[in-house]
Formats: sequence, C-alpha cells, structure tokens
Amino acid sequence: MLRSLLLGATIITSLSCAAAYAQVPPADQPPGTGNATVPPGEPAQPVDKFAAPSPNAPQAPGVNAANIPDGPPAEPSEATPMVEQVVANPAHDDWPGYARDDKATRYSPLDQITPANISHLKRAFIYHTGSKPGPGQTNKWAAETTPIKVGDGMYMCSALNDMMRIDPATGKEIWHFHANEKYESIPYTAACKAVVYYTSSTVPEGEHCHHRILEATLDERLIEVDSEDGKVCEGFGWHGMVNLMKGMGESVPGFVAETAPPPIVNGAIITNQEVLDGQRRWAPSGVIRGYDAETGRFLWAWDVNRPHEHGEPKEGEHYSRGTPNSWAAMIGDNALGLVYVPTGNSAADYYSAMRSPEENKVSSAVVAIDVKTGEPRWVFQTVHKDVWDYDIGSQPTLMDFTKPDGSSVPALIMPTKRGQTFVLDRRTGEPVLPVEERAAPSPGMVPGDPRSPTQPWSVGMPRLGFAPLKESDMWGMSPIDQLYCRLKYRRAHYVGEFTPPSIDKPWLEYPGYNGGSDWGSVAYDEKTGILIANWNNTPMYDQLVSRKKADQLGLMPVDDPNYKPGGGGAEGAGAMADTPYGIVVSPFWDEYTGMMCNRPPYGMITAIDMHTQKVLWQHPLGSARANGPFGLPTHLPLTIGTPNNGGPVITAGGLIFVAATTDNMIHAFDIHTGKEVWNDVLPGGGQATPMTYEYKGKQYVAIMAGGHHFMMTPVTDDLVVYALDNVN
Repeated sequence: MLRSLLLGATIITSLSCAAAYAQVPPADQPPGTGNATVPPGEPAQPVDKFAAPSPNAPQAPGVNAANIPDGPPAEPSEATPMVEQVVANPAHDDWPGYARDDKATRYSPLDQITPANISHLKRAFIYHTGSKPGPGQTNKWAAETTPIKVGDGMYMCSALNDMMRIDPATGKEIWHFHANEKYESIPYTAACKAVVYYTSSTVPEGEHCHHRILEATLDERLIEVDSEDGKVCEGFGWHGMVNLMKGMGESVPGFVAETAPPPIVNGAIITNQEVLDGQRRWAPSGVIRGYDAETGRFLWAWDVNRPHEHGEPKEGEHYSRGTPNSWAAMIGDNALGLVYVPTGNSAADYYSAMRSPEENKVSSAVVAIDVKTGEPRWVFQTVHKDVWDYDIGSQPTLMDFTKPDGSSVPALIMPTKRGQTFVLDRRTGEPVLPVEERAAPSPGMVPGDPRSPTQPWSVGMPRLGFAPLKESDMWGMSPIDQLYCRLKYRRAHYVGEFTPPSIDKPWLEYPGYNGGSDWGSVAYDEKTGILIANWNNTPMYDQLVSRKKADQLGLMPVDDPNYKPGGGGAEGAGAMADTPYGIVVSPFWDEYTGMMCNRPPYGMITAIDMHTQKVLWQHPLGSARANGPFGLPTHLPLTIGTPNNGGPVITAGGLIFVAATTDNMIHAFDIHTGKEVWNDVLPGGGQATPMTYEYKGKQYVAIMAGGHHFMMTPVTDDLVVYALDNVN
C-alpha cells in the first residue's frame, strides 16, 4: 500500500515538474550526434580569416530611429553639478527608483501590511499600458516593468517605451507619452524595466522640466519628459532626445537595445546596451557611455579595445566591435564617484579564441568606472574566459558590511548566474568575504581555444545552487522518460561546473545560463541583515557546430539580408558568424514531453543572514498549477519550484513579495519563517519585480503581470495593484 502511494505521489510530482520546461523554445535541431561538426582529421577554419566590418559600413535605415542629427564627434567633458536626487533619501511613502533607493536594496519601511492582516489584501485596480502583440506579430513581449512612485505620481513605461503617469490610488491615467517605438526595433524581448526620476539643478522649481522622467529605449534613445505634463524637455538633447547609435557603426534595428533604467551618478547618465547574443563575432560595441543629465551632452565613453580614448569616435571610425556588453541594471555611488557595471562576455558567447586580452580582463565582471572621466578604477571577474553565457544579469546591491572587529566596509553584493554571490569592497574591488581560485576543467576540447585553469568561487557565502548532476538524478514522467534522460545524460560530455564546450557531441551546462540569479537580483534589509534571493536550477544542453553545419541549420545573424525569424536568436541556437562555429543550445529536457531531465525543484527562494553568512531558510518557489507535460497545466497546487525571472522586495511589515514564477502568481512570505502567507493568481505572467508604496494613508503593492515570451507565460498589458480591503 505504501509503495502504491509513493508511486502515485511520484507520478503526480513528475507531471507537475514539467513546470519548468519553459526556458527556451526547443531548437529546430537539438544537440546530438547528428550534429557532428568537424569530421575527424578535418581542421577547423582558421580564425585569422575573419575581420571586423569596415568603419565606413553604413547603418541600416531605421537604426537612428528618430533621425536625430548627430553633429561632429564630441570630446570628453564633465557633467553639470547635480542636486541630491530622491533615490538618495526616499520619502517614507515612496518608491522613487527601480530598486527603490540608490543602494538597490528593494526594501521599503512600510509596515501597514503584515502577516497578521495580509488575508485582507485585495486588488485595488488594474492599469493597462496598451502594449502587447498586435495581429500577425510574433510574441516578443516581456514588459519586466517596475513602476516608481514619487509624491502623488506613479510613473512607468510600457514594453515599447511609452511613458505614463497614473494616479496612485485609482490607476487613472494623468498623461501618456508616446515613444512611437517600431516593432522592428524589438531585440529579443520588448521590455522596459523602469523609468528614472530626475530633479534639475539648473531649471528652477515650478518651471517646466524641473522634475523629469527619463528612459532609455529599445531603439537606442535617451528621452526626458516633464514629470507634470509628460511633454519633452526641449533643453535635453535634440527636442528631448539623444541618439545612442551615434558612433556604433554598422547595425540593423533590434540588434542593439536599452532595457534597463540608466543610473544618474553625480550628474552623469550612464548608459549600457543589450547586444543580441549568438549573432556574430563583430557585433556592435558594448561601449559604456556618460551623458549630461541636464542637457544630454556627451561626457565620455569606456570602450574596451580603445581603453584610453574617452571621446566619441572620429569621422570614419566607430566604437570597437564585439566587446563585452552590459545589459543589467547598473548602480552608482555618488560619494565615491563610481558606477558599477556588470558585464557579459564578448560577442560569440561560446567561442573565445578571437577575443583580445583587454576583453578577457573585463568580461563577466564587475567594472567600477569613474563617472567623471570614464576611466575604470577596478575590475572583479566572476568567470574567466566565459564560454557559457554566464554574463551578469543582476543589479549590484550596495551595503555597509560589518567586519568581525566591528569596523564597517562600504561593500557591494554581486549575485551571479552561477549561484555564486560575491561581496566586494566597493572602493577597491577586493573581496570582503573569502574568494578562492579553484581548479577548473582545462585546457578544453576546442582547437586553439583553451579554457582557464582556475575559476573564482565565493566560499564565504552560501551557494544558490545544488550539487553537480549525476545520472541517478535523471527524472521523467514515466520510467521510459527517465531512461531517455539517462541516455541523453550519457551521450553528453559532463565533468561538473565549467564543462568545456565540445564539437563532437553535446555538453551539459550546469548551472544553466538563466541562473542562479538573473536580472531580478536580490533584496536586502540593512536593519536585520537579511538578504532574500530567488533563483533557478535549470541545466542546458549545448553543442558547437561547424560553419557548414550552421549554414545547413539555417543559422544566420540578424543583420544577414537572408535572415528569417527562427534562424538564430539571442537565446538558443545562434550563427556566431565570423567564427569557425555556430552554437546549438537547448534546455536539458525531454523534448517530447517538454519536461526537464533533472529532478525538481527548478526554482528556489533563500534567506541569508549577512551577519553570519548562514542560510536562515530555503525552499522551492512556484507551484505546478499552470505547468505540466506537453505544455498542459496540471492545476495542482503543489509547490515544486518553477523557473523564475523577476526579483523580490522586502517590507518593514515582515513580508517578502515576489512573483517571477511560471505559475502566474504573486506570492508573499513571512521573512522570519519563510512560510507562504498569501498569494494571488495574476492575469498574466508575473515576470517583473514588484514594488510597494503608501498614498493617503494606505499601503499598496504593485506588480506588472506582463508575462514573458521566453518563459512561455501569458502576455498582458496589466499592472495589478493591491491594498488592504479593511483600511480606508
């Protein structure tokens, strides 16, 4: 009888664990022996045959989306002095920045909503942004938006960069700025994580554009509008806009995009940009730039392969191509005059032989840049010679770390996709908690592309991850499915973390490139020292393929005239043009049932005491209700842990709010016990970070239920806002 019950429970759990298959759509040609890349004895193509595009190669029509006049190349300059901004000392009731404050803590002092009364938390209103796929448009939507609230205004952006101000109590729209973003400008994802609130130091209070709303757009513009009426600030750039494609050289719409809110540090707007993964070695540049927050004037550039040339490129030149790009939200320290830039790896993510020494020093790293000059002050690398797409997606969080002797260190918390969380002195980049260089598999199996013999491990912090995979960990809906996954495991090359890429058979990448921690980052309560992180546990199944095989698979870069959707994208299979190889990437799953091959959980939430660096509690995050084999929902309320994208927030009421999961729910947990005390089913996927604010004596909680095409959750344009129904 007991055996029968256990078998039944196993089958139910197996059914529900398909939850987490929704990471990337299946590759048209999954990795396997049929993708044999280079026949024995046939050498790979030499890398010296490839070269960057000509500096004079033109940008395609539509790349300078608003046809903004560029003017001559600008020399470096200094920013207009800045007044203190609202994120430096947020009002008690407000959430004035993407992560609330200028330390990116995602902590609110509001305490009206508590575990004792949260059962009264009900929907107050839903606001519709108006941005979702139109007829005939491929779904590329994933708004990822966190609104901000300052005073009596709530501000946000849509997935296609419209900006809005709404009433915090009713959701009534006060103004709506139309960015006129074109569908062709969408990169992999239509997303806008947040807008930025800025107070001018030169425009007097009460005049137009004293208080401004700033955004960076998918089509590479900076736009500033007045916070009161939503009209452009004519004194900023060209009629309120700056063209960020200036100096970028050859590109096409959608190749380069801005999805994160740019920080403003000592008067400098700092911009980074997402460059589509997997396209070509000589993709557009990952350059980091500074612009004057008052006028939009160019200040400086940090261009990895032009390290000491901080002006705009001269006529006939462009920023160096294929360099590591940064797409995560950045954070700055006004007192130190630094901006902290989480970087990715160079273009052609899975092949490093063509990267310069300068690129290898700063890829998959935190780079501290002087906001006055654009010169790097320090670099801390989280992966050496990254060929696993372990770019840093998380925003750093700033804290004051108390050492055993009682002294305080201004520190930076850097979560990573590997589940390694590094704590660094933000003045110098030196580790505050121990970091070890441990032996890693090397030299590798790709000719001419050796791996680093060591990799950094943050041994002073609990790891957000599990032990290496074993064949006995293989999972399935039935014994046949489990056997299939065991065979798939045996066919792959796997020697633990940092298993090198292979060209004769697939290799297992674990952790996968969706984390560990990704763009949702973490939340931190500096009063209690509690850090909250939600994270993923989803391996990938990868294989390099020869250029001939990549061509046979139809893999083309997005700027190829023959490119068609599905022919290689930012996630999954990619052309990696200009190199000897393409890449085929798939979840490590049973492609017939859509279930992951490793056992659940696939998503977790963890509380860590930063005073002791010990785990307080940890458990799976996300239920099986909207997930199941063959893409069918099970409707089972089993907490099995699903993939998640989006971050947590902490309140002084003793609560954690987090959505993120593929069960299309928002959850609330008691921060002291980890017990789930409330949840609600959202109209779409909650792949965003929530926020909370108070207005006229009532606390609200808001979440963008915009869904996510990558996570295969329902897409809507709904901002859902909650409040207690027993508070007037």
